[in-house]
Amino acid sequence: MSILLVGISHRSAPVAVLEKVAITDADRPKLIDRMLASSHISEAMIVSTCNRVEVYAVVDAFHGGLAEVGDLLTKHSGLPLPDLTKHAYVRYSEAAAEHLFAVASGLDSMVVGEQQVLSQIRGAYATADAQQAVGRTLHELAQHALRVGKRVHSETGIDRAGASVVSVALDRAKQVLGDLAGRTAVVVGAGAMGGLAVAHLSRAGIGRILVVNRTIARARRLAETAGSYGVESSALELSRLTEAMAAADVVVTCTGAVGAVVTLADTHRALADRDRVEFPATERPLVFCDLGLPRDVEHAVAGLPGVAVIDIETLQRDPAAGAAADDTAAARSIVADELAKYLAGQRMAEVTPTVAALRQRAAEVVEAELLRLDSRLPSLADPERDEVARTVRRVVDKLLHAPTVRVKQLASTPGGDSYAEALRELFELKPGAAQAVAAPMEISTLTGDLGLGLADDFTAGHLGEEGKSA
Repeated sequence: MSILLVGISHRSAPVAVLEKVAITDADRPKLIDRMLASSHISEAMIVSTCNRVEVYAVVDAFHGGLAEVGDLLTKHSGLPLPDLTKHAYVRYSEAAAEHLFAVASGLDSMVVGEQQVLSQIRGAYATADAQQAVGRTLHELAQHALRVGKRVHSETGIDRAGASVVSVALDRAKQVLGDLAGRTAVVVGAGAMGGLAVAHLSRAGIGRILVVNRTIARARRLAETAGSYGVESSALELSRLTEAMAAADVVVTCTGAVGAVVTLADTHRALADRDRVEFPATERPLVFCDLGLPRDVEHAVAGLPGVAVIDIETLQRDPAAGAAADDTAAARSIVADELAKYLAGQRMAEVTPTVAALRQRAAEVVEAELLRLDSRLPSLADPERDEVARTVRRVVDKLLHAPTVRVKQLASTPGGDSYAEALRELFELKPGAAQAVAAPMEISTLTGDLGLGLADDFTAGHLGEEGKSA
């Protein structure tokens, strides 16, 4: 049995696709039940956030499990299979574990280092566990992922990474505008980065914040947060973005959209309308802090007179943002270290039934020989018989000690299952009694009818690869 992950996230799909695939708390139990009723899935867990939907399933066959999960997501989202698979990514076995560890650490979040995803994974596990959809495999995976996330946040400054990007961007904006106190800011996007922007702008003494978002309810919630800082705030739908920009001194964009949100035409109209807004404007610069990946602001906007664009590429060259890169590198190192520990533990656990079967076989042989001794020497006194039995058992235990300890050690290394296989062959152990060690996976040739991309590199080096759509 191996772990299969099928996911769609902000790195692989536009918002429109994510909205269709989104799984609510009410949907999750029904979808888990459907997976458990399928023929290839024995355990299931769904991690669903505003930026990702990821299905983790323990499957007995890659192709069968992939087909069942793909069918589930297709029926749930209503998307044609080609549209779904175009934006999906697949991870299998070790690669699935590595991905979840990266997610739990905040490495795969839109705001690198955000901690909310830890509680979301914990909630996903709790829901699956309540439905008895979690067995040993997913239990150990989820618990280890939560430990990895906690370790990353306690041993690195990764939770400052996203905040540092916002603060550096606003420092750059101050170089153009001067003091931000009393000015008007527009925050486009109501996700985690938008929340950080609101917090930093409020601490900078901004006079008014307009939150613009595709979903007005989320815009209102973020505007209420701004109001809790004592800042005048309003929520606007995305269709009113030009109106909002006309009133702004600084615009912070962080939507995660695939295409440009702020176009050249929008900006032209906003600049033309600046004298007709609630707060009439004299000639003043308009600064865009584009924190989106891909970029939210159309490239040509930077060429307009009186407009400055500060984007991620600019910020990456700023020394103040360099610490975030160091923290991210440290977090990746921890994930790689914990992945190695997890895999070693899994391999050792897999060989345990083989060792148990070997010891059971030895015990059976000892008991058979003792019975044979009884039949040949029926007059042997009990004390002597007991001493012979203890001696025989000690001899067997000493003979088995070194190979059983060594096979457990070797099992923790890549390819270690071959030693357990040799043990089973040499001692003629029954496959049913030692069903521990799965055959090594042949990954490179796995392609399914779904046509999903499959990671075949299980090293920490591909932690950033999830943005590649399958």
